[in-house]
Amino acid sequence: MMNIAFSENTIYLVALNASYLIFSIFLSTVLLFLFLKFSKTLGIRDISSDMVRWSNGAKPAMGGIVFFIIYLIGLVLTRFFYAPPLTNNLKLMGIFFSMIVAFTIGLFDDAYNTKPFVKFFAQLLCSIILISTGTFIHLFKSEYLNYLLTILWVVGMMNSINMLDNMDAITTIVTMSILIILLVCMFITGSFISANFFLFIGLIGSLSSFLYFNWSPSKMYMGDTGSQFLGILLAMVGIVYFWNGIDYYGQAYHIKQIFMTIICFALPIIDTTTVTIKRLSKGKSPFIGGKDHTTHHLAYLGLTSSQVALVFAGISLISGLLVFTMFFINTWKIYHTIIYSVYFLGIFGTLFRIALIPPPDSKK
Repeated sequence: MMNIAFSENTIYLVALNASYLIFSIFLSTVLLFLFLKFSKTLGIRDISSDMVRWSNGAKPAMGGIVFFIIYLIGLVLTRFFYAPPLTNNLKLMGIFFSMIVAFTIGLFDDAYNTKPFVKFFAQLLCSIILISTGTFIHLFKSEYLNYLLTILWVVGMMNSINMLDNMDAITTIVTMSILIILLVCMFITGSFISANFFLFIGLIGSLSSFLYFNWSPSKMYMGDTGSQFLGILLAMVGIVYFWNGIDYYGQAYHIKQIFMTIICFALPIIDTTTVTIKRLSKGKSPFIGGKDHTTHHLAYLGLTSSQVALVFAGISLISGLLVFTMFFINTWKIYHTIIYSVYFLGIFGTLFRIALIPPPDSKK
């Protein structure tokens, strides 16, 4: 168990992170405003058969570029406030290059609408980079099984976040929720004295600013540039802080790690699983876009886009609170398994049942 010592150094780091949060919100807002004002064709995404969104019309997809700019600025600043530098840490280098790959394939997809197999290859490359530099899931005794699970997790999460970006504000809210609960846990254990905490703070600020532009009716999308970048970011967060993470007492229980992961990432896991099952059952490719996501079916029930976003925010809040309670469990009991299983299956079953309700004849 780790306690926070409120020394002068601690106060300095809290002030540093708070200042960077404000700075990232301000800079992101300025950049997003400028992109929105001056972009005419740059980043514009139109509705096509390969990219289906709930709202109609072509809008600039510049959010992901701003996320990446804030990430790079944060990376540079950590060189001055934290050590060692990026080049001295193989794992950090691997994470950095995997994010470069994810950002690049997203940028190409926004510009040229790349084929699904190209994105899959890039996602596979991201997982290989992480594994080869030491960032992979430690769950099984067999390293090969750990590698396989890591590949499934990375590719699955990058696709999940990409697929979840089908309605205004949804992916932004889900990503922010996961990062906020992580930051709270890191702060409690004193892990805020780290470069990663600083980087996550900056991304929270950038996402907060983007949420204003992305709230329904949105003025801007994050595009594949944003969803692929956030996908690899969340995949890395899942591996380092959930699959391989420790609790408040500095201990690691595999069963608790598994439940913390699936509940914290419940919404992207559930939505992607639901859509995949439905499309495969109809003989369709799960990689072809459509208005058959859990978000869409909530809208078919009569909810507005803003109300759907609030529903997802509510589920994310409850899931975050449950993850937080797991963080403080010292001895895992069978009733813990039952309680958290019932919650996950309850959310899964409810959203899956809603997704089976046929849409009205007059689609939006």
